[in-house]
Order: sequence, then C-alpha cells, then structure tokens
Amino acid sequence: MPQKQNILGPRIQSLRHELGLTQAMLAARCGMLGWDVAENVITKIETQIRCVTDLELLCLAQALNVPPEKLLPPQSEIKKIVASAFRR
Repeated sequence: MPQKQNILGPRIQSLRHELGLTQAMLAARCGMLGWDVAENVITKIETQIRCVTDLELLCLAQALNVPPEKLLPPQSEIKKIVASAFRR
C-alpha cells in the first residue's frame, strides 16, 4: 500500500460532511478564496493520495470555517503519527 501523502484528508472529509458540502462545493469555496482547485483534487486530498501545502491548508480551513489547527490531529496523537511516518 502506498504511503499516505497527508494526514489531513480524513478530517477535511469529516468536516465537509458535517457542513453538508459536496467536494464540488468545497472546491468552489476554495475558488472564491483564490485557489483554483478542481473537485478531483479535493478527492485526492481526502483519500490521502495528494500532498497538501501550508497555503492550501490555510485555504481549506478558511473554506470550512475552522481554524487551521482543527485540520490537524490532536496534540496527544502527534508524537505517534510522526514516529510512524518516519519509521523505516
């Protein structure tokens, strides 16, 4: 199985569902903020097969009306996630 390219995807998907947004609607919200992103890119982010830049993270957070840290895992899980990601 390929390595996951981001840790934000599932949280973005969950928040999007909570807001009742489709991927196309989230892409449109991002577009209104200046990021011309296609629906298929949102799909790739949510399924963790595409990296997310820091600027994209900020745009997604704004489009979802949450602070950027809400897209990140809880502080208590970060050490485990980092250790797992860099384990050889």
